[in-house]
Amino acid sequence: MWLWLRENKTWLIGLGGAGLLFVYGVIPTLQPAHFGRVYAAYGGIFIVSSILWGQMVDKKKPDRYEVIGAGVALIGAAIIMYAPR
Repeated sequence: MWLWLRENKTWLIGLGGAGLLFVYGVIPTLQPAHFGRVYAAYGGIFIVSSILWGQMVDKKKPDRYEVIGAGVALIGAAIIMYAPR
């Protein structure tokens, strides 16, 4: 979606992005675990994938605080998902 909206790429790129966003939104609802936990895990993964996207596609090297923050997000998501209850 970003490429289509901000960088004037073809509408097919926008359609593909919209499809991916839709799937990204639907997949958590299909998981057997508690929705809040699944959504928290997706949040951690989204943060990391956003930084990786920026590095690979936009050629923006993440600084140490982005890397540390992504690590904290993943640790937090792991605690939410796997803490004994």
